[in-house]
Amino acid sequence: MLRVAFAGTFSTTLEPSVRARLAAPCDVITGDEAGIVSRLADVEVLVTLAFNRQMAAAAKNLKLVQVPGAGLDRIDQSALPAGAALANAYGHEVGIAEYVIGAMLALTRSFGRIDASLRRGIWESQWGVGGAAPPPWPEMAGKTLGILGYGRIGQALARRARAFDMDVCAIRRDVTRSEADGLSLLGGKEMLDPVLRRADYLAVTLSLNEETRGLIGARELGLMKKTAMLVNVARAEIIDEDALYQALRDQRIAAAALDVWYQYPRSAEPTFPGRRLFHELPNVMMTPHVSGWTEGMLEARATLIAENIGRTARGEPPLNLIR
Repeated sequence: MLRVAFAGTFSTTLEPSVRARLAAPCDVITGDEAGIVSRLADVEVLVTLAFNRQMAAAAKNLKLVQVPGAGLDRIDQSALPAGAALANAYGHEVGIAEYVIGAMLALTRSFGRIDASLRRGIWESQWGVGGAAPPPWPEMAGKTLGILGYGRIGQALARRARAFDMDVCAIRRDVTRSEADGLSLLGGKEMLDPVLRRADYLAVTLSLNEETRGLIGARELGLMKKTAMLVNVARAEIIDEDALYQALRDQRIAAAALDVWYQYPRSAEPTFPGRRLFHELPNVMMTPHVSGWTEGMLEARATLIAENIGRTARGEPPLNLIR
């Protein structure tokens, strides 16, 4: 019987759905990333967002490290034991693309502010009495969306943005891996500055690695329009925290929707998501890393992980093989 371990909060959340999809019985254990190390001796499949040398040393029979997400930034690939495969999972692109479109609409129309005002009886509209009507909202149609990272998420987002009659430009590391159909620009990292200058909205969907860490700093934010709005659904560390806070505080860019953060909870106590006080800025929409948390994502990932456990049991290579 195959022995499978689920390590960490997100992985263990998926465990019941994965187990329900397994074609053959498995011996399954769950635990946190640190505590499970002592239980890995006979584990053949490890489902985890993080993998390190301590895990590798403990897991003598490991055949597959299955990442239950797309990002590999917490996986030490150099520690992967000989003979063990590494695979990841997707299924989040639709949910995240929908989130980005929703965030762009919410920022453009100031939904949060006008909702809060109307709950106090204040009409920030042409129907208000005794004051001037507010400026009319801009429309997204005809505006330019810049997408940093034109993989699965970026392509799903571009399709939806075009339905809003937006002009779309994008960059990705390997432009030969996607078609430029419907884009006004598709280029490599050398096109970053032109995209930043053109964008009315900027969506960050890049994976985090040594090339992208700190990619957007004060210089890059300074290239953007003062009316531009930024949405980050990738990793916080792609954008320098101090530079982003200062640009938003000083209104060098108009607004941001941030779903990924510089600090995450380590206990049940309230946890602010960064060193800088983003929660005090009125031009920031904050969400707690939930852009991809959809029914479709959970179903797709549970199905993929169950399939790869079955493939490992049969001695077959996994889907989404990284190495």
